[in-house]
Amino acid sequence: MRLLKRIALGVLLVIVAGLAILSYNPLRTLTSLRKVDDYPLYVMNYYGGYLLDWYLKQGIESPIFKRLEEMNRPAGCTTFTAVTPEGDVILGRNFDWRPHPALLLFTDPPGGYTSVTMVDIHYLGYSREGGSWTQRLYLLFAPYVTVDGMNEHGLAVSMMEVPCRTGPRDPQKTTIVSNHVMRLALDHAKDVDEAIALMQDYNVYFPQACTHYLFADASGDSAVVEYVNGEMVVIRNHEAFQVATNFLIAEEKPKGADSSCWRYNSAYEALNTANGKLSWEEAMSIASKASVDTTLWSVVYNLTRGDIQVVVGRNYDRVHTFQLEMEGSSW
Repeated sequence: MRLLKRIALGVLLVIVAGLAILSYNPLRTLTSLRKVDDYPLYVMNYYGGYLLDWYLKQGIESPIFKRLEEMNRPAGCTTFTAVTPEGDVILGRNFDWRPHPALLLFTDPPGGYTSVTMVDIHYLGYSREGGSWTQRLYLLFAPYVTVDGMNEHGLAVSMMEVPCRTGPRDPQKTTIVSNHVMRLALDHAKDVDEAIALMQDYNVYFPQACTHYLFADASGDSAVVEYVNGEMVVIRNHEAFQVATNFLIAEEKPKGADSSCWRYNSAYEALNTANGKLSWEEAMSIASKASVDTTLWSVVYNLTRGDIQVVVGRNYDRVHTFQLEMEGSSW
């Protein structure tokens, strides 16, 4: 009888291990990588989970953080929200950094929401010339190097570098890395309010430079979240659009297009003239006018329909279009 129990237990363990392998399929993930632009721009589907729930309990004490600490580099950027003539909410974004390889990553983790994110995979050891299979293994960390993205419920987020100020530090809360705030929100929040509530459960650590975030959702709500004077400051949209670049809005308090950043002023002026209503082509035009020599990518996310338009290397004559299937979508 004991032998039968041991055999039954052994079979159960094999089944459990098999299910674990099926739910986390690194080989299938890595073989899904494909190049869609010689800049280069890659696309990859992540199959299975990436231990986010475990990481969120450990925070910066986890081995994942130790591997990623040098990878989470923010940069100068421009982000804005608008509404299309059809009533769709969109988020446009420029990532201004260096000529690194870019990855559009689709994830569908167990227990989390489906999402699409942009990743600078230089910080995963990938060069513009490509990578060996050994280098490709580091792409399994790609969900943790999110720079901007959108999930199936129409929540989108982008991060931008700003001057460093102190944020809240609660010893009772786990501390997570700045990029991982976006991963947390995209995996577990349906809208701006839920994202902000999740952020309040954690301390945020900035390993290289400080950032603020612009969140937006399919209802048209948006908010810039900053850390100033030991507090988390939330700046809601009071117009049909919202803009953020690389200064602390809570400190500068710009009145219209009179900020210290010309990119903010350019985007704000165009959005204000259009009353916040833009087609995705017009949104990409705003991104183009706010771009700089170091703009790695420009992306427009449609938070209502799940459309994604991506331009790399400021080649605005070549727009790559992708689709995220939205929850309950009939498009």
